[in-house]
Amino acid sequence: MADSNLILGVDIGTTSTKAILFTPEGDVVAQHAVGYPLLSPEPAIQEQDPEEILEAVVGSIRMAVEKSQIAPSELVGICFSAAMHSLIAVDEQGKPLTQSITWADRRSVDWAQKMRQHPHGRDIYHRTGTPIHPMSPFIKLLWLRHEQPELFERSAKFISIKEYVLHRWFGEYVVDHSIANATGLFNMRALDWDAEAIGLAGILPSRLPRLVPTTHVMRGMKTEYAEAMGIRADLPVVVGASDGVLANLGVGAIAPGVVAVTIGTSGALRAVIDRPATDPLERLFCYALTENHWCIGGPVNSGGIILRWVRDNLGDRELMQAQETGQGVYELLTRLAETVPPGAEGLIFHPYLAGERSPLWDADARGSFFGLSLHHTRAHMVRAVMEGVLYNLHVVMRSLQDAVGTAKSIRASGGFVRSHLWRQMLSDIFDAEVIIPDSYESSCLGAAFLGLYALGHLSSLEDAADRFDQTYRHQPIAENVAQYCKVMPVFTRLLEQFRGSYAQLAQLQKDLG
Repeated sequence: MADSNLILGVDIGTTSTKAILFTPEGDVVAQHAVGYPLLSPEPAIQEQDPEEILEAVVGSIRMAVEKSQIAPSELVGICFSAAMHSLIAVDEQGKPLTQSITWADRRSVDWAQKMRQHPHGRDIYHRTGTPIHPMSPFIKLLWLRHEQPELFERSAKFISIKEYVLHRWFGEYVVDHSIANATGLFNMRALDWDAEAIGLAGILPSRLPRLVPTTHVMRGMKTEYAEAMGIRADLPVVVGASDGVLANLGVGAIAPGVVAVTIGTSGALRAVIDRPATDPLERLFCYALTENHWCIGGPVNSGGIILRWVRDNLGDRELMQAQETGQGVYELLTRLAETVPPGAEGLIFHPYLAGERSPLWDADARGSFFGLSLHHTRAHMVRAVMEGVLYNLHVVMRSLQDAVGTAKSIRASGGFVRSHLWRQMLSDIFDAEVIIPDSYESSCLGAAFLGLYALGHLSSLEDAADRFDQTYRHQPIAENVAQYCKVMPVFTRLLEQFRGSYAQLAQLQKDLG
């Protein structure tokens, strides 16, 4: 394979779109990212502007191509990664009737509760692999149908943000099995829309995009978009998959016994199996990568967004120091946490400031510090927060082990891997080797490898698993593991005790707010 066979991996994320140009070996040639805001006029609303995201996709690709200074013939294709669970209602002309309603939107929480109590709710989860939760487009559609019926009836199609972009480029609505799998409307074993789920949502298959494999190739891009991005109009575009499953591919975690952990704004823990599977206790998702590769795992709301809360509410001193010295505020907060021993001297933090998906699947979940005493300081609180995010992921890991067995190795990615302390905490809390791939942008790299496979430049996805370099490798420190083994049972026991009060507390906060 010639080195000129370059491919663009494009990730449409929650906070930005990243376009990265890779060699067939996974080396970065050029990259660019364009950010955009979450629109939240009230806490339950978490939306984005589809046109703004379309412009970010076009702009990030244009800048990555410009920076690379490659000839158009050197680019063999584009492949997409995208955040899951977004929902956009569009009219007959493709004009949005809603914003892009993201996974974090909680307006459908009451309908999630109703569906959990539905006699067939459990069966729908086991067929679709998507837990019953407000993040799910299935639940969002129930909410729209019953609470905004006029808008619901005016909608010609219900799509996600990736379909919106591809429709603008090609004039066709297609959705890959991976993104479809995350809607709660897709029957994993039939590889088709689930008749009962779409019936409950009040729609026919004609109001959804056409289903295609993640390796589906689109050609014939509209000339104006190709020119705007500086690429050929006949360039193959691989539809791609969701960011989560591609992150596993991008860090080489598709073999048995290898688990991927990603912590960005939110987080997830995933392993790859060869056929669809679900969890008897409904704690895990299962989403397609290909027909022979399925990601099972748990997503968490409690990722880097929690550290941002720490920065904004506990980090005034570090913010000021960062402005004065040019140092990173998160680096300064991490140094503060390093002054406290593992276990934060008995201070425990449950990181549910934005509700929680796995392992709770409870939008009413709330965060808490437990065990505060006079000797605890701000440094203890920062360390407890960092540990709490990983304790929660460890609870998800125990659920995952029931399905796939004990993890031999963890491949970690996301913004948190820039912190030595957080990487070592992960190794110690999980008591496992942690490997950090060279590329932090694992979803983009996974998209690139999937694209090369779809276009015939890679013989198998397993071949891609070895095409990355590691930057860090951490082994658990025995004395730290011993400390965390004392804390984890308390964290879990407290969690079970608190769960019974979350709904009451959430209602109290509404009443007092």
